[in-house]
Amino acid sequence: MHQSIIKHIESHIHPSAKDLQLFQEVLTEVSVSKGNFLLKPGTHVKHEYFVVKGCLKAYYIDAKGGRHIIQFAIENWWIGDFDAFYNQIASNLYIEAIEDAELLSLNYDELQKIYTEAPIFERYFRILVTKAFVSQRKRILSTQEKNTQERYLEFCSAYPHIEDRVPNYDIANYLGVTPENLSRVRKKQKS
Repeated sequence: MHQSIIKHIESHIHPSAKDLQLFQEVLTEVSVSKGNFLLKPGTHVKHEYFVVKGCLKAYYIDAKGGRHIIQFAIENWWIGDFDAFYNQIASNLYIEAIEDAELLSLNYDELQKIYTEAPIFERYFRILVTKAFVSQRKRILSTQEKNTQERYLEFCSAYPHIEDRVPNYDIANYLGVTPENLSRVRKKQKS
């Protein structure tokens, strides 16, 4: 299996070789071409995904037709509709490949078996969920308290080098600013 997932796991927990083998056995390789969807609203969510290569975005469309990007995922990040996955409900999100992507898919039922057979992975996913929760809270506070430049710098810190991989209008959408405002900030940063 891919070394990137092993390194990611071992940076958070220290599973035995047997536990790691059990986990690797339930992962499935998935490829998604640029512009294609990994997930659409209304889909019953049975998987979450680890990004081996590529870049994806998760977003929803509000009642007025406005698109709201809630997450980007690059190498060594997990992506999915986590609410739908953990609660086994229909998705509200689109997940679209910004670049050709290679992923590792983890099935919900297999994950439940792993929790029983290799309980250390409950700790791994608890750590990831806690980090995601803290990150979301920081993002909400940032949107309420910080200007565009400060939010952009935080974004660049969280997603190193992604500004070269993601269109300006997607970054602006994620930050909750206009593309024009973000362009001004980016030009100012480069000078």
